[in-house]
Amino acid sequence: MEHHLEAHPPSDRYNIVYLIMFLHGMGTLLPWNMFINAKSYFVDYKLSYNYTGVETEYAANFLPYLGIAAQGPSLIFNWLNVFVRMGGKLSTRIVWSIVVEMLIFVVTAALAMIDSKDWPAIFYYVTMLSVVLLNMANGIYQNTIYGMAAKLPPKYTGAIILGANVSGTFSSLISIASLIIAPNAKTAAIYYFITALFVLSLCFDTYFALPLNRFYKYNELMHQKEIQKKTKDTVSSPNDKANIPHLKVLSKNYPQLFNIFFIFFVSLALFPSVQSDIKRSDDNFFINDKFYVEVMCFLTFNVSAMLGSYIATFFQWPLKVDRTLQVYITNDFVYLAIGISMAFTSGYFSSLAMMYNPGCVDSEHSHIAGMYGAASLVTGICFGLIASMVFPWIVSNLVLPF
Repeated sequence: MEHHLEAHPPSDRYNIVYLIMFLHGMGTLLPWNMFINAKSYFVDYKLSYNYTGVETEYAANFLPYLGIAAQGPSLIFNWLNVFVRMGGKLSTRIVWSIVVEMLIFVVTAALAMIDSKDWPAIFYYVTMLSVVLLNMANGIYQNTIYGMAAKLPPKYTGAIILGANVSGTFSSLISIASLIIAPNAKTAAIYYFITALFVLSLCFDTYFALPLNRFYKYNELMHQKEIQKKTKDTVSSPNDKANIPHLKVLSKNYPQLFNIFFIFFVSLALFPSVQSDIKRSDDNFFINDKFYVEVMCFLTFNVSAMLGSYIATFFQWPLKVDRTLQVYITNDFVYLAIGISMAFTSGYFSSLAMMYNPGCVDSEHSHIAGMYGAASLVTGICFGLIASMVFPWIVSNLVLPF
């Protein structure tokens, strides 16, 4: 069988492997996107004064703390997955990660069905705990998927990035559709979170199709043979992370790792915490208040990032190498243009950096480079979220009045 594969290298027929990687790209950022796009459900409904009848601080800073609860565990487990050899096969890690995520979305949908107006504190902390557990599992899932894709041609890493950006657009559209078709916020949330369960179940099912695919088996075989060829004089296992030359890998791909980190740092410093608090300036603007944040913040960013990521698959340049300030922008269309520009460049350059990253090192270390890339991505997100909380304080307290 192996000799036949080597003699007749298969193609990715019908782009099956590409589509599976694309779907898993959606799955890696689905938990994050589903929760941040549900800001109105949490802030304006479940934790609001109108629903609970009491004034609380839970709604005021919900999104920044949600970001830390989500990305903090993902950050820790991404880096642990790089340096610590976790027990079990890659398939075991991915399967159990997806199962845990599906169970937590079941709990989240159940909480939407339950009347929680008399216990907002419990609802808040259960939600945050769910987010922590969800992203502990997702950190392992995300890191492992990027490591697997690094064994394939670069466009398959691009497929994951594209899927991740489509995940945001998908979440935004589902959120808007739920608001339109559901009679109330409770029903909208139920539809919304059940949709996430459906997508994760597809990720679970399609993962098992990979080992059966000839194109995937061929690339897995070639990757293993490359490792064996370069480590034939080494007694210990080439997969032993204690023997991985981390400094050598970092010395070769640190520019791309910095690119990945910095792009996500800048993006997350503004999106969604800052942008989701921007209000409509013109009462005659064609998007009304009900959908303004959903469209101008979430949908605009996610669609533009998706387009930037998609274009990066076909065109690569450069080649590898709480206060009130004076409002300076009073036109909603100018804000829309700025939002589109930031999101498009974020999607485009993040895709390039992730695609170039595995190719900066020898092939036997490409999967580690892919895992470094995923860890750098999450690190950029975490530091960006922290910046989104720190920068407003700096502006409020340290900027001199003009």
